[in-house]
Amino acid sequence: MLSKSPAYNLKAVLRETGLAADTLRAWERRYGLPVPQRSAGGHRLYSQYDIETIKWLIARQAEGLSISRAVDLWNEITASGSDPLAGLAPSSLATLTGSAPILPADTTLDAIRLEWVTACLNFSETQAEQALNKAFSMFPVESVCMDVLQKGMSEIGNLWFENRASVQQEHFASGLAMRRLDALLSASPAPTRPQTILVGCPPTEWHAFTPLQIALFLRRRGLNVIYLGANIPAERFAETALNVRANLVILASQTLSSAAHLQHAALALAGQGVFVGFGGRIFNLRPAIAEYIPGQFLGVSLEDAVKEVESLLRTKPKEKTPKAAPQEYLSAMHGFSARRAQIEGTVKAKLPPLSIGPEELNASIQYLGDNIAAALQFGDMEHLAGEMDWLKMLLQAYQRPRQELAAFMDIYSQAVDAHINGQGEPIKRWLAGEVARLGA
Repeated sequence: MLSKSPAYNLKAVLRETGLAADTLRAWERRYGLPVPQRSAGGHRLYSQYDIETIKWLIARQAEGLSISRAVDLWNEITASGSDPLAGLAPSSLATLTGSAPILPADTTLDAIRLEWVTACLNFSETQAEQALNKAFSMFPVESVCMDVLQKGMSEIGNLWFENRASVQQEHFASGLAMRRLDALLSASPAPTRPQTILVGCPPTEWHAFTPLQIALFLRRRGLNVIYLGANIPAERFAETALNVRANLVILASQTLSSAAHLQHAALALAGQGVFVGFGGRIFNLRPAIAEYIPGQFLGVSLEDAVKEVESLLRTKPKEKTPKAAPQEYLSAMHGFSARRAQIEGTVKAKLPPLSIGPEELNASIQYLGDNIAAALQFGDMEHLAGEMDWLKMLLQAYQRPRQELAAFMDIYSQAVDAHINGQGEPIKRWLAGEVARLGA
């Protein structure tokens, strides 16, 4: 039996549970848990039962529940006549979390994000999870996901891009964030609304963080959301949408090449009478691409996307006829696709020895080819501008001069001319412009 006699002051409880004082007060004020008594001088006094209540809530957070959902679960158990702590012996926080607690004084979302990013860069899963537990205990799920996880991942991505963080650190943080979102999605209440929405990524798109976020936000609004994940073949979207009678399919692309696959998936869905909402990084960078996709662009932010989805569910969407690329670009795309293997083989044969390894070189050639094909598909080679930063960053990481990339582009242009001649003019014009910019 756990004692309910008030015997511990606030300092003792914080030391035993690892919770910040502001967090504990927020729980008491917002959720009525725990319920301390007061000393004659007005100071809080807690029982052993109160301490184990706090630990029980922390454990539920570690399993992926938000603090509000953990409190709801507590109330559901007690309402049924059971005691959530029945048979529980006093324990230490180390049993629940595996390490000593961190007690940062600042509890704003910005401060918690800094704490989470720092923990990720230090490969400290325990500290990162404790930071998130604290955030979810004080702020709405959506706010934590956007201001801590999403912005935190963006900050780590920028550090990687600037060569100030390793790919291992970026992958470690991404893995932690994705696992937390998965847990939150699994712990979401059952749907209360009749509409069904499919969410996923088209072929070659492996960045599933944003679509998983929107799936979570829509599930929390009571919608029946079916999250399919990354790299889904176009025909599978149409097949699943028809099987579940989806009211809407949401597709997300972060890169130019995956946006080309998104276009094919959206056309296949439109042909089956299924409406598509879409978005992602590349549409924010190059808004004109959205004109080539059947369906509705959902906006530049997650907040915009949720509002747009609600609007689409309320009113019947208007049919949209997507643009097609000019004939010159379509001709270049067909010629490039047909002779791409020969072009890339010529590039490899003519390139002088480079300091980067063969895997990086092959990845660079593959990456450039995928993006050239996509830019042609969308009728503007300038769509490639933002995607070229990856190649420039690769050279920077190997401390190579810009002239090496310019030489690479020039050789690529010669290979295009050799294999598809005048049919490749849009590609050659763009490559010539890049060579000039790199040489300036």
